[in-house]
Amino acid sequence: MADLQGGGRPVLVAVDGSEPALRAVRWAAQEALRLRVALRVVTASGGSSVRHFGDPNWGPDYEEALLEIARAQVAAAADVAGETAPDVEVVPQVLEGYPVPALLDESREVQLVVLGNRGLGGFSGLLVGSVTVAVAAHAACPVVVVRGTDQDAATAQEGPVVVGVDGSPLSEAALAFAFADADAHGSALVAVHSWQDAVMDPAAAAYVNWEAIESEEHRLLTERLAGLAQKYPDVPVERVVVRDSPARVLVERSAGARLVVVGARGRGGFIGLLLGSTSQALVHHSRCPVVVVRPEQPERA
Repeated sequence: MADLQGGGRPVLVAVDGSEPALRAVRWAAQEALRLRVALRVVTASGGSSVRHFGDPNWGPDYEEALLEIARAQVAAAADVAGETAPDVEVVPQVLEGYPVPALLDESREVQLVVLGNRGLGGFSGLLVGSVTVAVAAHAACPVVVVRGTDQDAATAQEGPVVVGVDGSPLSEAALAFAFADADAHGSALVAVHSWQDAVMDPAAAAYVNWEAIESEEHRLLTERLAGLAQKYPDVPVERVVVRDSPARVLVERSAGARLVVVGARGRGGFIGLLLGSTSQALVHHSRCPVVVVRPEQPERA
């Protein structure tokens, strides 16, 4: 990924001792190596995910035990990072407080936050942890959710960047990120524009000029890509315009991608939702790592 303006800011990866977190550490270490920046390996202590009824009054010994566990988790993850990328400066740290506010605060000081898709605190029926969803929705920098345990090595290194485009400010930010990343990695880019995601009465559908609509949607996608295609002339671009659910198309495309990039919310998103339906679907079901971008985040160089 191309460095952000004001480059040199580190990459941050959050850990909790789980295997998904360690996969995130390996991914983050490789990215920090490419960016030639430090890697911060962090966890949060002081906001236990365990809830108790009443006040157990376990006192400072219990709190110290939790802190020791956190230190051990960070140290083990830092060792994994060092083994993955020996030339990267690894900075382990235990943050104070609950994970979500602590990570959101730290996201202002780094260029990328990297998370696993599920941690130890998640129930087995959940596909992604609540911390991951909340941080992806509100971080001050792009957030990578490392998914794709069955991704083959060739795709992980050489696959294209897939980006969802719907014309919203969020998708514009995602598109800018995707072009910069593809250019930095020498990857192709697949721009996916799904132009019909609503249920329509079959009787009404018979009167719609779908050919004219599709032609207009192709034109709109070409316009959205024009400026960035000129800025990054060496990035091969595949344009995909399809009448389908954007979530379904992007999840399908993720199977052959190195990375999928989406906005936190697209058109029609409600302000109270943590993530839009498309970004939620990718964070839960993508077959490769997912980057969630918000428009107020810094532009990439």
